[in-house]
Formats: sequence, C-alpha cells, structure tokens
Amino acid sequence: MQNKIKMIPLAGAITLAFVFAGSASAQEIVKIGHVAPITGPNAHIGKDNENGAQMAIDELNAKGTMIGGKKVVFQLVAEDDASDPKQATAVAQKLVDAQVKGVIGHMNSGTTIPASKIYFDAGIPQISPSATNPKYTQQGFNTAFRVVANDGQLGGVLGRYAIAQLKGKNIAVIDDRTAYGQGVAEEFRKSAIAAGGTIVATQFTTDKAIDFNAILTSIKSKSPDLVFFGGMDAVAGPMLRQMDQLGIKAKFMGGDGICTTELPALAGAGLKDGEVVCAEAGGVTPAGKKALDDFKAAYQKKFKQEVVIYAPYTYDALMTMVEAMQKAGSSDPKVYLPELAKIHHKGVTGEIAFDPKGDILNGTLTLYSYKDGKRTLLSVVK
Repeated sequence: MQNKIKMIPLAGAITLAFVFAGSASAQEIVKIGHVAPITGPNAHIGKDNENGAQMAIDELNAKGTMIGGKKVVFQLVAEDDASDPKQATAVAQKLVDAQVKGVIGHMNSGTTIPASKIYFDAGIPQISPSATNPKYTQQGFNTAFRVVANDGQLGGVLGRYAIAQLKGKNIAVIDDRTAYGQGVAEEFRKSAIAAGGTIVATQFTTDKAIDFNAILTSIKSKSPDLVFFGGMDAVAGPMLRQMDQLGIKAKFMGGDGICTTELPALAGAGLKDGEVVCAEAGGVTPAGKKALDDFKAAYQKKFKQEVVIYAPYTYDALMTMVEAMQKAGSSDPKVYLPELAKIHHKGVTGEIAFDPKGDILNGTLTLYSYKDGKRTLLSVVK
C-alpha cells in the first residue's frame, strides 16, 4: 500500500510562511538592565533586588504585555557591581553597549551616583529602588529617578525619633565612609542636634570592616545612651556583637541599610529586644498592606525565602518603567522618558510619582525594631 502524501499548494505555503514570519517579527525583545551587588558582603540584599526585578519580568511576559500594539518579550540583563563604584561604571557602560531600554538600579548610593552619568549621557532612564543619597537626583540628570525617600527624610525622621521617643541625650555616630553611610549619618546628626541631642563621639569605619574594638572602646568612654550607624547590615551585625561583648548598653539606630530581615542572624546575641531601631526608606499605609503582603507571599513561594528589604521596590520600579513605555507606545528611551517623568503608577509599595528632580513624591518611611529575632513594625510616617 502506497503512503499518500498531502501536498500543500505553493501559494498556501508562501502564505503560511508570511504568517509565521509576521508573528515572529511582531514579538519585540525589550532588554531592561538591573544592577546590584551579587558578590561581596551586600550580596544578599543585591540578590533580593534582582529577584524583585525578575518577578516583574516574569509577570509581564506571562500576561503577554503589549507596547504600541505589538506583543513584546522582556529580558532582564542582570549585572553585578559588587558595591564598588569603579565596577559600577564598568557595568553601566556594558548595559549601554547592550542597548538596554532602561536600567533598574543600582542598589547603593555610592554606585548609583557615578553610574547615573553614564546612563544620562546615553539617554537611558534609570530608576533606583534603594539609593537614598540626595546627590543622586541633584545632578540635573533627567534620566535619574528613585522610588524611595532620600537621606534627608530618612536621617531627619530618625534623628527626631532618637530624641523624642528613645530619649537619647548623649549620642555617638559611626559611618562606613560610603556615599550612603556618610549621607544618612550626617542627616541624622543634624536632626538629632536640632531636636536637642548632644553628639559625644564621631567615628568611622569601612563597609568591609569586621573589627570595631578600637572605635567602640573609644565610644564606650563617652558613655553614650544611643549609637547611630550609617552603613549596611553586614557591618552592623558584627558591630552589635562587639558592643555586647564590650558591655555597651546603648540603644542602636540605623537607616535602611541595616533594616533587613537578615540583621538578627548577623548580630546574634548582640541584637537585644527593642534596643535596635531602624527605618526603611519606603512603606505602605494600612490601606496598602494587603497588596504588599500578597507580593511578599508570592515572592516567598517563588524564591523559597523571605523578602530581605527592597525587592518590592525593585519590582515596582520595573513595572513603573514598563507602564511609561506602554503610555508612550514605545520602548525607545527618548520616547517614553517624558511619560516616566509624569507617571502615576499604583504599585505594591504605594503610589509612585516623581517630582521634577526624580525623587518620589510623598515618600513614606517605615520604622522598625526587632523582637525575638524578628523585625517588628513600629510606625509608618511621611
């Protein structure tokens, strides 16, 4: 018995070929860069940010996002700057060369600020989910945005809280000499003095230090009732351990860099219930709590771990950028940048809109303490 082969007429074959070709060409690839430290002491926070960006990318692709009437496929181009300013500028140029349509990042102020010049020169919009140093948006770059409050707000609130709520009188201030650490420590110092506090000691360390005995011994001799640290949790944790070993009984404060779910593991016995207060440079009012809780549950299900701190803001930053592309009908940076500047995006961290400098409008702050090894909410303030 002979096999019968069904032949497709030539005209039909050509038509099918055009259909498939048209389908393929209609799917535009839109590359979005993300930069954070994926190696080094801040890698756990950097990976948290990257995970947040990847969640956004996966959701956008799953629902078949359209831009300008065409279905697009988003691709995350993730880079590691290791919290190093020189590496940050190198990977920024790499992303420019890769022709990304926008950048989410960097994580640290000290890397975000130098990288922002490269993105500005290339006309590529950049949204940082976590850089808080005011200088970032004071350079006159119309491509620079952030979705969290800056150090002026962060340090100011913490300084007032230290005096009014924690009854701090004699205060020691330590910073890690980074753009972020120095910035938030200086804003805290000014605010605490204005509120009636006295700075009895000022010390500094580095963002990679592990031994603080010399500066802590010097601070102990000044008998502070509160110590403020401008830096990250990877340094704050060992510092708290050594304060405990030296018998320093002072309360401990810091900005968003220490305000993570990882601090209890890093600090060990040095983290006393209710003795550490920190502020996250963002937060939601009770009305927005469900959306954020839902995000955190989805994050835990996807990555098998809790949000460390800024994954929701990274997610929102990317979603905000894509909404601007949709409103403009284009992923071309020069076309969607004006839409980004006037955007009003409803995110899981709240309403996102920017002032003329690129700072978030009406940014919130969330104050936390720690109890039984868990971060506990104190209040949300504007």
